[in-house]
Amino acid sequence: MTEPADAALEGRLLIVAPVGKDAELTASRLRGAGMQCHVCRDLAMLAREVGNGAAGVLITEEALVNGTGLLQALLAHQPSWSDLPILLLTRPGADSSIVAMAARTLGNVILLERPIRVAALVSAASSALRARSRQYESRAQLVSLEDADRRKDEFLATLAHELRNPLAPIRNSVELLRLAGDKQPVVQNLADMMGRQVAHIVRLVDDLLEISRITRGAIELRRVPVQLAAVVSSAVETSRTIIDAGQHRLEMSLPAEEVWLDADPTRLAQVISNLLNNAAKYTDPGGRIRVAAQLDGGEVVIEVRDTGIGIPAALLPRVFEMFAQGSHAAARESGGLGIGLTLVRSLVEMHGGRVTAASDGAGKGSVLTVRLPVIGPVRQAGTPQPAPAPAAMKSLPRILVVDDNHDAADSLGALLEIIGARVIVAHDGPTALELVEAHQPDIVFLDIGMPQMDGYEVARRIRQLPQAADTILVALTGWGQEKDRLQSEAAGFDRHLVKPADLDALRALLAAVGQGRR
Repeated sequence: MTEPADAALEGRLLIVAPVGKDAELTASRLRGAGMQCHVCRDLAMLAREVGNGAAGVLITEEALVNGTGLLQALLAHQPSWSDLPILLLTRPGADSSIVAMAARTLGNVILLERPIRVAALVSAASSALRARSRQYESRAQLVSLEDADRRKDEFLATLAHELRNPLAPIRNSVELLRLAGDKQPVVQNLADMMGRQVAHIVRLVDDLLEISRITRGAIELRRVPVQLAAVVSSAVETSRTIIDAGQHRLEMSLPAEEVWLDADPTRLAQVISNLLNNAAKYTDPGGRIRVAAQLDGGEVVIEVRDTGIGIPAALLPRVFEMFAQGSHAAARESGGLGIGLTLVRSLVEMHGGRVTAASDGAGKGSVLTVRLPVIGPVRQAGTPQPAPAPAAMKSLPRILVVDDNHDAADSLGALLEIIGARVIVAHDGPTALELVEAHQPDIVFLDIGMPQMDGYEVARRIRQLPQAADTILVALTGWGQEKDRLQSEAAGFDRHLVKPADLDALRALLAAVGQGRR
């Protein structure tokens, strides 16, 4: 039972004194001093009244005879009562076994030896109630902060979902422009520009959710032995677009020998990619960016150096804090939320490393240094043989796209047709089920948030159809948190793609179907 919000109940002092009229007399004197009191005949009644709300208990030693265990169990039953102040009126000497047990097991016990003056009793009771009130207020503030944090996370997830939905048809249309037969430079330039801007928005949305997950401790590293060179290569590939857009010269210098790390390759590539993106954003066109790594004892030192605008001395101590940016960062075309380096620091520290920033001042560039522990060489299980080239498909894969957003469904369908598929489109769940039975598609792309029958329900019903036993179900949704992926897996989906879908991911799915239909 939770404590009631009523202020009078929060300030109540419960009194248990089973001898004669001691309880009523004590309550009368305390009420005269302006205190809220309630008399309990025994411990059973005390248990009921504590459940109704109390700020403290005044109890006599006699009331605890054969009852210490009951009171201890009562206080342990509800965590919010465990620090309830207990004013224990004892006989002279306070050396009885009952008093000793109470002081040892009941927690917040205040011993008051009788006889006690009324003024002293009022003072002790008032102090206990004030302390309890402060604890209650602190706990209420904590609950309020936790609730605000939860609502913030829910808002960010919803914002990401709402942003990703319109981004899906935009990215699909950009890819259609690129793949269409019109090779006029103006068309291709427009497609490239739009593609860069969509990718930038997607990156901002991802950063918002990443920082939310990290601050909640919701990220778990998937560590494996990984080579530093492979991680750096992946990071450079990810950042190549923004580096090329700034016409920067990228230089790399890695150790000649293999450097192995016990790391999450995706997260570590994200660290280096964020540093490269940061260098590219704050370096004027035609600048130089250098990635260098060297071994230093049991660590590898990775530096990302640029010839950019530098970091003001006043900003250096807090450059890794959330939303910290230079005064003119907003004027930069690439912009940003000021959380990229916060992500870097969090992920590096999760890997047991550390990151620092240095700059000689405005216009003199900057250097970001990451130090990570290395592990010994990992034995390889032999040289892998190259996989045989897949044979040509007998026919184009059959694909069903289901989305109540007509722009998203139609643009994805057109894109899939261009990259090699036969596509049919549905805009609601019941129609999708009819088309699955009639056409037996190889892949079904399902939006989740559809009215009347959502994607989860459609997936469950498809899984019940005998003719759809081998159909690949792909959740295509703006919801991308771990709980969303687990929910789609439980509903029977094989894959979970977050909008806007990446063209390479779509091609990989078609290739997987093609190899299965040779």
